[in-house]
Amino acid sequence: MAAPNNVPLGYEHVTDIRNGYGNGPGIISSSEELEVICGPLLNYLCMSYETECAVWHGTVLLVTKPGQRQPKLELKFLGNTAGASAQPNLAEGDNVVVDGLKLYADPQKAFWRFSLKVPLNPDAEAKWQYTISNMKMLSESSKSPSREFYVPAANQSMRLMFHSCNGFSVGTDVEFWSGPVLWNNVLETHAKRPFHVMIGGGDQIYNDSIRVDGPLKPWTEITSPRRRREYPFDNEMRKACDDYYFENYTRWYRTEPFATANSQIPQINIWDDHDIIDGFGSYTDHFMQCPVFRGIGGVSFKYYCLFQHHSAPPKSTFTTDAPATMKAGADGTTGADPRQLKDTYVYAETADDRSWIVGRRPGPYVEERSRCLYMRLGARMAFCGIDARTERTRKQVNYPDTYDLIFQRLRTEFAAARGQIKHLILLLGVPIAYPRLAWLENILASPIIAPIKLLHKRFGVAGGFFNSFDGSVDLLDDLDDHYTSRHHKKERRQLIERLQGLAQEFSVRITILGGDVHLAAMGRFYSKTKYNITAEQDHRYMANVISSAITNKPPPSAVANLLARRNKIHHLDHDTDETLLKLFDKQPGGNTKGATWNQCTMPSRNYATITEVVAGSVDNGMQQQQQPTMDGDISNHATNGLPVLNNEKDGLMTLAGGPQGKDGHSPLHKGEEGVGTKHPAADGVSAKSGMLGGLDVSIQVEINNHSKGGETEGYGFSIPPLLLHGKQNLT
Repeated sequence: MAAPNNVPLGYEHVTDIRNGYGNGPGIISSSEELEVICGPLLNYLCMSYETECAVWHGTVLLVTKPGQRQPKLELKFLGNTAGASAQPNLAEGDNVVVDGLKLYADPQKAFWRFSLKVPLNPDAEAKWQYTISNMKMLSESSKSPSREFYVPAANQSMRLMFHSCNGFSVGTDVEFWSGPVLWNNVLETHAKRPFHVMIGGGDQIYNDSIRVDGPLKPWTEITSPRRRREYPFDNEMRKACDDYYFENYTRWYRTEPFATANSQIPQINIWDDHDIIDGFGSYTDHFMQCPVFRGIGGVSFKYYCLFQHHSAPPKSTFTTDAPATMKAGADGTTGADPRQLKDTYVYAETADDRSWIVGRRPGPYVEERSRCLYMRLGARMAFCGIDARTERTRKQVNYPDTYDLIFQRLRTEFAAARGQIKHLILLLGVPIAYPRLAWLENILASPIIAPIKLLHKRFGVAGGFFNSFDGSVDLLDDLDDHYTSRHHKKERRQLIERLQGLAQEFSVRITILGGDVHLAAMGRFYSKTKYNITAEQDHRYMANVISSAITNKPPPSAVANLLARRNKIHHLDHDTDETLLKLFDKQPGGNTKGATWNQCTMPSRNYATITEVVAGSVDNGMQQQQQPTMDGDISNHATNGLPVLNNEKDGLMTLAGGPQGKDGHSPLHKGEEGVGTKHPAADGVSAKSGMLGGLDVSIQVEINNHSKGGETEGYGFSIPPLLLHGKQNLT
């Protein structure tokens, strides 16, 4: 259907509804400028290798007032960061124009997606710029129409930044914690050596205030659990919650310096409970089934799709007065509600996002299917993020068939890569190699709590001890979230054992990222030392990098010290042990955060950096680097599958199998020797450990929460490659 003749040029999208649902707001703005509510936000999508050169795919999201002229984006190649040949088929200054695709529009806002395709230079990192002209920013965000970002060379793996818990819990003194200042440090590190992607491990935003000063406040104040469970979630309440989530997202995503990082460092995100509401999925099943929780599950999923994945949302979300929305259909999403589509347009995606692993059936409390992620992170690295919230219940993290889909996709991708993939970065919402607190779970769930609960119910005694939803002990939902919870013990063991099998089959080193717990640590699984297997040949060796929170306040030092005291040698099965590494050799900047004897858990805000170690990466990282080959052959610098390096004179570590300690409380390989502030990886920039083919990891820990600069102290360690099949070419 062609647009009517009276629609001005550039506004055809207002009446062209062929590719979506609903007629849209029908507004034509008279503004000569593009009125921007939020953005731009930059996401990384995937790599493709179908053409002669590798191609980087990403998206930019812009939120505007409705009825604007269709926006356009100009993509420009600015040059290489090292002295190498020009970009394939492009000269510096060449422009590519990208039209905005409207994902969603209603009378208050419109979401636009720009799809970017960037060819990679064979041997040099490159700098690119995108420009959206004529923008009128309706916030205090940068007024510049242009942003810059970096992509790796085709023979490089990406440099990563990992964060979680990017917001404040209800009641936190934001001024005392100086706001999200660690993002200033992230940007400083990015300026020294660019990040190619930043990974959000969950809680990219905190939506908990919806129950304190938002539309759920009257519902939360109902004292009867039965009345709260039966309370309807009608279209009026849905609209109020919809407005809340949108306004909270726009407020937070245009908060500096987080907004600047969002526009310059491509994001990968997986959600967790605070992206919905605190504890979602981990309360009792009969309470989680109530209409209000199912309703906010749908609304939060809508804005999670839009803001964090730049994907069109469901055409409608759950309400109790529209039967079509109360149960997902055969297509795995809710049906259409004409009231929700009034003056609204929702784009109909022609296919699932190519990075998604879509679950087979809807979650128990969200009428949508889970979205796990897979994408290549450059030449020798891959990423998988498990959606551990959509399918979560108190006794389950994910459906068994979702794990089957994940491992099927990983095996397919690894087989197609023909040995090129050497590292898998696996993102989980919470730590998995972490001290047990089963004894505390048992106490909080035991009958001895019943008298206190009765006094709380009748007289309000110990009000802060119980949550406002199902009346359970407030800490219990956090404990139930953990993979180390008694409810998830079997699921956890099965996941780790399947990962071990995958690592062994494809000789891929698996490194796990986890957040949620508001402190920093490094756990690891490994073969029992009685087998005398070096880490470089141990497919069971998996580091769990624990980085949390980048913004929220840390727990009291007593909690971190308690966890450190619980740092025992745990036995996953007959072959695998696990424990935390003693990583923190000193207090950050000399400021006491925990007990001086506690070197395992750090209660201070933090984020992590991960950089592949390649020959030549011993300076500031901006020089031309020699790269491992991509053919899977491992020949040079190798003896019996293990590399032998002669660089002790340069202060680099030699990878030669490493020491075998008495147990996991001792270093398990060279990369775990001398960890902390003096380790070569500590600065988070240079990647000069000499662990060729491995990863240098740094956890950047805040020194002083009153400093607006967000200064950090770095704690480094290295993760060795897995060398099981043949020989590896490391130069």
